[in-house]
Amino acid sequence: MISYTPFWETLKEKKISQYQLIHYWNISSNTLRRMKKNEAISTTTLNELCLILDCPVDRVLSFEISAEEKRAVLEKRKQ
Repeated sequence: MISYTPFWETLKEKKISQYQLIHYWNISSNTLRRMKKNEAISTTTLNELCLILDCPVDRVLSFEISAEEKRAVLEKRKQ
């Protein structure tokens, strides 16, 4: 599962607000909503966020696969 927990931590560290992202950097409020729910965002948006925050991608997202997810992927590939 992709998690955007590092993003929220990085925002705090850089003292950048969601308001600034929306109104100054033109990041969609829908994008932030999706990130709060750990939903997919585009790689273009990911690139923009890394540029805005001046950070590598691992400061925006992390990836961990649960045993259930791994099992589901393996079962699907068998079909």
